[in-house]
This record gives sequence, C-alpha cells and structure tokens, in this order.
Amino acid sequence: MSTETIVIVGGGQAGGWAAQTLRTKGFAGRIVLVGDEAHRPYERPPLSKAVLSGHAMVESTYLQKPEAFEALQLDWRQNVGVTAIDRRSRTVRLTQGEPISYDKLILCTGGRARSLNIPGANLPGVFMLRSIKDAEKLGAALVADKRLLVIGGGWIGLEVASTARKKGLDVTIVEASERLCERTVPPGVSDYLLRLHTSHGVRVELGAGIERLAPSASGVLIAMLSDGREVEADVVLISVGLVANDELARAAGLACDGGVSVDSQCRTSDPDIFAAGDVAVWHSKWAGRHMRLESWQNAQEQGIAAACAVLGMDVDHQPLPWFWSDQFDVNLQIYGMPAPAHQTVLRGNANSNAFVMFFLDHGKVAAALGPNSARDLRFARRLIERGTLVDPALLADVEMPLSKL
Repeated sequence: MSTETIVIVGGGQAGGWAAQTLRTKGFAGRIVLVGDEAHRPYERPPLSKAVLSGHAMVESTYLQKPEAFEALQLDWRQNVGVTAIDRRSRTVRLTQGEPISYDKLILCTGGRARSLNIPGANLPGVFMLRSIKDAEKLGAALVADKRLLVIGGGWIGLEVASTARKKGLDVTIVEASERLCERTVPPGVSDYLLRLHTSHGVRVELGAGIERLAPSASGVLIAMLSDGREVEADVVLISVGLVANDELARAAGLACDGGVSVDSQCRTSDPDIFAAGDVAVWHSKWAGRHMRLESWQNAQEQGIAAACAVLGMDVDHQPLPWFWSDQFDVNLQIYGMPAPAHQTVLRGNANSNAFVMFFLDHGKVAAALGPNSARDLRFARRLIERGTLVDPALLADVEMPLSKL
C-alpha cells in the first residue's frame, strides 16, 4: 500500500480526469481532490447549450456516475479553496481545515470569466457564464420574448446567443472587434458566423464597445455603446474571454506566463508540481509558440497526461488542437491552428452550411475547419498529423474523396 499523497487543486474536468487516471494506472495512495464548487468534476461545454436550454440535467455533465466516483476512493474536499502553497514544507493551506502535505501536486485551477470594468457590470440581470451555478441562474433568466444582450462575439457568446434564439428571445451581440471570433479564426470563418447568426434573426454590432450599463425607469437595462447609441435589454451576458487562475502558482514562486508554465510532461518549474487544463501554458509544436488551450479536449487529455507524468510514466503532451462549437443547426470543428501566413484552400461552398477550409504550410495541411463536415475533417486530421504533401487542387475538388489523399 502506497503511503504517498497526491493533491489535485481544482475539481473540474482536468482535475477529475487526473484523479481517475491515477487510479486506473494503479496508484494506491491517498488522492486529495480540492474543489471550490459543490459539484463533482464535470464538463463545461454543455453549460452554454443543452444545460442552458433546459434540455439536459446538470447531472449529465458529471465525468463519473456516483458509484464510479465513489470507487475512486478520493479524499474529496468540496466547497474548499486553496489559499497558499508552501513548497518548502510541501503543503497546501485551505480555506477550511488543516493544511495538507503532498508528495506531488497537480494544479488544475482553470480560469474565470473575464470581467468588464464598466459602470453597471454588477447590476441585477447581468450575468457571466463559467460554472454550473452560472448556467442555472442565466438559464432561468432566458425567458421567451425577453431581450438578451451578449457583450462579446467569441465562442461562448455565440453559443449562448444561439441557445437564446432557440428559446424565443430577441438577441443582440455587441463585439468590440471588427469581426466575430477574431482571435481564433480567419476572416472567412468570421464572415460565415456572422451570416449564420443574422440569418437566424440575431442582430450583430461589430466594432462597438460598451461604455456603461444602467437601469431604466421601467426596470430594463440600457447599454450605452461607445458610438453613443443605446441598446435596451432584459438580460445581459458579459462574455469577453477567460483569465487563467494562476495567482496561487505565482504566489508560490512558480514560473507563469498568462498561466502556469509547464513542459510537455505537464511539469512546472518545481519538479514536484504539475499543471493541466485551462491554466497551463506550454509550447505547442503545432502552433509553434507557447499557448494555453481552452478546450474540452485539452482539459481531458492534459489531465490524463499530468497524472501519468506524476506516476513517472513517459509523457509527451503535444495533442493536435481540436475544438468544436454547436450553434443553431451547425457543428463547427477546428483541427490545428490556422495562421495568416497559411495558404487557404476552400472545399465546397462557403455560403452553405457544409464546407471545409484547409490551411497549408509549404504544401502540407497545417489546419482545417468547417461546419457540418465531420467526416472530411477526420481525414483532414490524418493529413495534418502525418504531414502529407497535398495538391491544393485535389483538396478543393469535392469529387475527390479525401481518403484517397
């Protein structure tokens, strides 16, 4: 029986997978899972879609069924935060209870929704979305015929806008940039997303900031735009990005760079401390730079990788980035990291709801994305991972099966 103690800070998807992997790989020692929510580890993608719409219960997001979670035999500290890491004594201090000693520590502290520093951001009727609790509160406010203002045209904002429209709300999106999802997709895809949302009755205001929010005499919220216009809403969602929860690591003296810096073994600058999920920053060979990857895929795979590395297994966490988003009747997937220098090849009609964009780097597919094209994108993934040289004309030819390439 092992006498080692592994502490996991963060009870989300990465932390949950780390705990489960430790057990499935044979670790028999003590595992302490510290989470600041009441819920067992869960997946976040349904929060902006099925859970928010009321089509899925909260319990459907949990990683394990109750009996499977119980079988992990964790020392689970729910509704508990970690206030400090003492690296010299290898202990963590908690918001309640005695400090816990660790042999290895895994940080899965994730991130928090970025706040908006404007007057009125904390008014009743103004929401952010990150947790189950957030989804429950926002979902209750999304009532048919109400008006929703979404501040921010990124993925979460677009998914909530889609969910709200399907629930019968009047929806306006205000985005400060000149296009939707500017940080993650090329202009052609931003144009497609704009067409998709406007075709479903969403009003989209681009290049417009929000100066302040204020209550009106009739009880609705009024948003003052940077150009002086006003937008009235019953409900406001602030969705302007994610901030990595790396304060605990910084205070402990760990190397951080917009998140906790790790190597491909998920190890921090302290050999006994690892990090995974939304909080972790590492050098991606696919992107050619240091990055955080805010995705379902990375939360799971990096949580698994960190657990394996803690157990001394050979780990090289370099997953091909994969992301998806469900909006209206569209499932859009992205493999790889499109870059402005890439050659773009279109397969299909970009004005339809089924096409693929390939992004080539010196004749090799570096990234691919598209709506409702899961089969083609599976083959695209193989082309990316194998580094296959391809003829752009063949990629563009819809009569040419990608399997033959």
